[in-house]
Amino acid sequence: MRIKALVCLLVLSACANVPLQAKRDLVGMARSDLIACAGVPDNVASLPDGEVLQWRQDQQVQGPLTLKGPMSLELDLSGHGTCHFVARLRQGRVAQVEYTGPSGTLVGPYSACRPLVLACERYIRKG
Repeated sequence: MRIKALVCLLVLSACANVPLQAKRDLVGMARSDLIACAGVPDNVASLPDGEVLQWRQDQQVQGPLTLKGPMSLELDLSGHGTCHFVARLRQGRVAQVEYTGPSGTLVGPYSACRPLVLACERYIRKG
C-alpha cells in the first residue's frame, strides 16, 4: 500500500512540475516552434520591443481526488482551475513565460496549465 501511495505521489508531482519546467525550458524557443507545439495563440499583442502571445485554458480543470459513494454521494477534495499561458517574445524568440488565472488544483498551483505546455515540453525533450 505504501508503494502505491508513493507512486501516486510521484506521478502527481510530475504533473505539477511540467509547467514549472516549461517556464525555463521554453526561453529561447523560436516563435514558429512555439506555435507549432502550443497551437495558434488566442491573443497576440505587439509591443515596441517584441510581442506577447497568450493561450487560454478557460474550461475548468478538475484535480484528481473525487470520492464517490452510495446514493450519488460525491465528495470532491480537489480544486478547480483555469490557466492563461503567456509568452513574451523578443526578436522572434521566447524571453519569458508566465501563467495567470485561478489555477488551484490539488496537484499544485500550475497544474491546470499542464495541457497548454505539455507538447512543447515533449518537443524540447526530443531535441
